Amino acid sequence: METLPVLPRDIEVEMTWLTAAEGGRRRPVFTGYRPQFYYDGRDWDAIHTYPDVELVIPGDTVRAYLSFLSPECHVGRVFPGKEFLIREGAHVVAKGRVTKIMELEASAEQSGRDASHCW
Repeated sequence: METLPVLPRDIEVEMTWLTAAEGGRRRPVFTGYRPQFYYDGRDWDAIHTYPDVELVIPGDTVRAYLSFLSPECHVGRVFPGKEFLIREGAHVVAKGRVTKIMELEASAEQSGRDASHCW
């Protein structure tokens, strides 16, 4: 079994996955899933970690930690209560809200990049 690298927990979220009948996925997802995190009209890459379950079945509501590939772009833009979509391309597969900002500022600082390229 492949061991995933330890990722920063930039934010904690709660999300509800759409069922296939609602237009969502047909198959489950696992830690390491990397769809688009969509908010404020833009898609961003974020790697998911599901601390409470081994897999997420369409229709489930779960807690997750998201690790952004460009954390510097999200400091001050995401906050507890912020709503978002999870998309595969333009296809919405889940809806959620941010519950907690965790390691986002530290991740942004470690990236060494400023946010001038983000918006």
